[in-house]
Amino acid sequence: MNILVTGGAGFIGSNFLNLFVPRLRDHFFVNVDALTYAANLRNLDPIRDAPNYAFERVDIADFDQVQAVFDRWKPELVVHFAAESHVDRSIRGPRAFLRANVEGTFNLLEACRALWKPGHGLFHHVSTDEVYGSLGPTGYFTETTPYDPSSPYSASKAASDHLVRAYVRTFGLRAKITNCSNNYGPYQFPEKLIPLMIANLLDRKPLPVYGKGENVRSWLYVTDHCEAIWTVIERGGVGETYNIGGGNEKRNIDVVHDLIRLVAEETGARRQELEQLVTFVADRPGHDLRYAIDGTKLETQLGWRPRETFETGLRKTVRWYLDNQAWCNEVRSGEYRKWIEEHYGATPAPRVS
Repeated sequence: MNILVTGGAGFIGSNFLNLFVPRLRDHFFVNVDALTYAANLRNLDPIRDAPNYAFERVDIADFDQVQAVFDRWKPELVVHFAAESHVDRSIRGPRAFLRANVEGTFNLLEACRALWKPGHGLFHHVSTDEVYGSLGPTGYFTETTPYDPSSPYSASKAASDHLVRAYVRTFGLRAKITNCSNNYGPYQFPEKLIPLMIANLLDRKPLPVYGKGENVRSWLYVTDHCEAIWTVIERGGVGETYNIGGGNEKRNIDVVHDLIRLVAEETGARRQELEQLVTFVADRPGHDLRYAIDGTKLETQLGWRPRETFETGLRKTVRWYLDNQAWCNEVRSGEYRKWIEEHYGATPAPRVS
């Protein structure tokens, strides 16, 4: 089976491919990625020469490019990770998010509809718990929670979710949706909370925390997320939505203190000195207070549960960044882009108006 994976050079997509390309040798994986700022093909060094893996540079917001790659590979399964995903960037420049997340998803759905006969193919759409909006101090997001997005990012993901459901109901497209809580782990671009804090701790730079750090997030280790996605692909119901959560609710400030403790333990640094790096900054507009996912449906119907606790996953994450500081330095300095440009050419800067 040919499997087309969009956004496979990004954080979650690269972990997915590194996990399943060696495991599923009877399937052929085609990694489709535009190689925008957060994509890094060095993430895929472990499988670069695998006989069941190929890379195609494709901008999914360009329908002609999408159609060409579908004509070439005729995928039977599409796993759709590709998205602009950083909330702060969506506030500064929402247009790129609408282009990638809405128009890109639409182009993929159209290509699938044209290629697959009724009852054939599967489109797996990877989404976020942010589409549900903000929770108060109690309660959980379920698969039937009404959508209430707060940021341009979450609104664009909500729109893409609705498009997928519309194609299921109107055209009979075989599709499934998963909405996950915050991911963390290896290869995450250091604009997100956990890798940013680790990098700043190692460089002894300030640790910027929005507001008072009271915002609560539920955390999911990235390989647990990948395993859950494959579980849904294999055993989930067509047309169904499944929430994927790690069962780990943490205030942002508590995550920062956990990272300080782990970096101190792993490096021998003085914890008290690291604590002094915490710097509270003005909160961002529309900052949701709390996310928390109810993963009962996935657990009871499909038998999936996360393997990592927050403590074990966070320690693995800290150790990975400590062991891969060359990768971190290349990403933070932008040096990794030179390698991409030498091999694939420069990526045009997205419009941000």
